[in-house]
Parts: sequence; structure tokens; C-alpha cells
Amino acid sequence: MPSVCFYFQVHQPRRVKRYRVFDIGHDPHYFNDDSDSNLNNAKIIRKVADKCYLPTNKLLLDLLKRHPEFKVSFSLSGVVLEQFEEAAPEVLESFQQLVQTGRVELLAETYYHSLAYLYSPQEFRRQVKKHQQKIFALFGCQPTVFRHTELVYNNALAEEVAQLGFKGILAEGADHILGERSPNFVYQPVNIPGLKALLKNYRLSDDLAFRFSSRAWSDWPLPPKKFASWISAINGSGQLVNLFLDYETFGEHQWAETGIFDFLAGVPAAILKHPDNDFVTVSEAIKRYPARDQLDAPHFYSWADTERDLSAWLENELQQNAARELYDLEDIIQNSHNPQLLENWRRLQTSDHLYYMCTKWWNDGDVHKYFSPFESPYDAYIAFMNALGDLKLRARPVGEITQHV
Repeated sequence: MPSVCFYFQVHQPRRVKRYRVFDIGHDPHYFNDDSDSNLNNAKIIRKVADKCYLPTNKLLLDLLKRHPEFKVSFSLSGVVLEQFEEAAPEVLESFQQLVQTGRVELLAETYYHSLAYLYSPQEFRRQVKKHQQKIFALFGCQPTVFRHTELVYNNALAEEVAQLGFKGILAEGADHILGERSPNFVYQPVNIPGLKALLKNYRLSDDLAFRFSSRAWSDWPLPPKKFASWISAINGSGQLVNLFLDYETFGEHQWAETGIFDFLAGVPAAILKHPDNDFVTVSEAIKRYPARDQLDAPHFYSWADTERDLSAWLENELQQNAARELYDLEDIIQNSHNPQLLENWRRLQTSDHLYYMCTKWWNDGDVHKYFSPFESPYDAYIAFMNALGDLKLRARPVGEITQHV
């Protein structure tokens, strides 16, 4: 019998404003928090709240009341939680109501939705700890399962996550990792017996996240009954169907006019109509099912783009230089003992900033352009590097700053 594990990622970055070279040394505010434009971070949070977070949370709460067997899991970045507190407290309250049902589980991740592990394991650990503290402060729970930024994963990361005390980790069910094997089982990261991995069924997940509204798709339109039949067909060939999605799929990426909310409203009943189907949270899946096989990933991979690698953030020279310059500042920022410098440095670590610098073409490039607040990857790079230049200047000893200015 396949158990269905719904997991939703909730994240919004603090977008960097069009920070100019002339602002270096004069403007310590790097993020688009004060402007009147539609790219203002608070305006974006409120817009997505109205289109996605509030209506979807309301719908989920109703589904949880109507279907005692229904369960979901979330990971909320520290960055988005801060913005809820500042600009949309009613959204935070609605997530708290979901968690209070006892059938909504929260995961751990890096506070700043960063790629810190690739450059600084110690900074990675600090961000994970900060995220755990934030989740406990707002929701009163301690996550036992970890979700790394954009499902970036490899063997070494899994070992680090196990050492931090987590019992499970999420990863992409990528074909080049699994080979002929199915993502519809629990796996054990290679040589780490105390940790289990849940792998995204990317085909079924992407049916909802990307193909749902496409009239060119052979399965359009997709009613809940048809989708549930695909789940039920896994009976005998899998134990678990992991549907991992960006939460903004509902109402933001797939607009209400596409029927996505009607689909979600009908899915639990359609899936539960088959007596062998049920729903589990991530930790329940890990406890219930033994590992089918080992997951061996010596190289980093992710859930992004067709390559399922790191190229969404680190493919070109712009991205590589920006990341290198950013993490090269770690020692000087830490030694400054300046909380605001540290906070700005960490906010610049949010992976979205590198994502906006991607220069891919065709379908993946279109996705990157859809999310970016900049006209081009080069504009994103210039604004980021100018902000980083100011941060670097302010992190210098006082005498050096005076001399420079």
C-alpha cells in the first residue's frame, strides 16, 4: 500500500535592491525593504499571502478537520518566518493553527536558505541551530527531519546531518542516482545506519508543480480521481509516494483560475477512497518503513532544473565569483562582533541571489527569469557585488574605513 507524504517548502528571500556602485560607503541598506515599487519585499510577502499562503492554509485546515487521516509536512525558512512576523502576522498564525492540529510536521533547514555547507560547514551548523531555535520559539516543536536548501544532497552532507542528531533527510529521486530503482521506498544514506532518506517522486510532483495548467500536456485537465489512480497503481511496486512541492504552487505559480485549489480540495478523499492508501508525515514515513537500499551520492545533486545538479546557482563565472567573495568574508564578519554586519552577510547567503545570476537558456532559463526581480543576470550580479562591496568596507577595522572614505 502506498502512503502519500505531502511536503511543502515555504520560502521567500529578502531581495537585494538595485544597489549602485555610488551607494558603496553611503548606504548600509541592501535589501528592497523600503521602496514603493512592487518589488518591495513586504509587498511581495503580502501578495503571495493573499494568493497562496492564506487561502491554501485555510483549505488545508478544513481538509485536516474533514479527513482525520490526512497529514502534511512543511519546511519554513527562517527568512520567510521573519517576514511573516514583520509584514503578515496573520500568515504566521495560520501556520501555527495547522501545526496545532498535531497532523502537520515541521522540518529543519538552514535559517537563511543558504548553500553554506558547500563553503563553510561551521556556518552551516550555526544556521541550522538558529533555525531550530526559531521553530521552537514560534511553534514549540523540535524537528527530527532535515531538508537542505533546494534538496542539495551528497554523502558528506548526510553524514553531517546525522551528526547533528536528525533521523531523516529529504533528497531528489534523481534518475542518475537511483538508476533502475524507484523513489517510492525509504533509503539509507550510504554507511550511515542511523539516518534515512525520503526521495521525491519528481514525476508526480512535477505534474502538479509545472504541468498542471499546461493545455499542451496530454493529461490536462487533471482531476483528483485520475491523480489518485496513479497513486493507487503503485500498490505492490512501492511503499511511499513523496510529493515534494514549493508551497507557492498553490495560487501563485498555478493560479486559482487553473483549478489548483479545487484539485487540492478533492485529493485527500480521492486518495483515501482506495482502502490501502493513507497519508504520513516525514517522520512517520521514516519510522514506519525500513530502508529498501542504500543511497550513494558522492557528488552534490539537487531538485533544480533538468540537470538536477548545482548549476542553477554555481554554473557560470558570475555565480562562482559572487559565492567565493561572499564566503571569503566569513572570518572578518565573525571577528567584527557586529550583529548587523553578520545579519546582512547571512541574508546575502540566501541561495536565490545566486539563482538570479543564472545565464541558462530555454525552459530552465525561463523559470529563472520568472522568479528574478532583475532585468538580467548581470543586473543581479552587479547589485549583489555592490552590496557585498559595501559590506566588505564596513567590516574593515575603523581606521581602514576612515582612510578609504
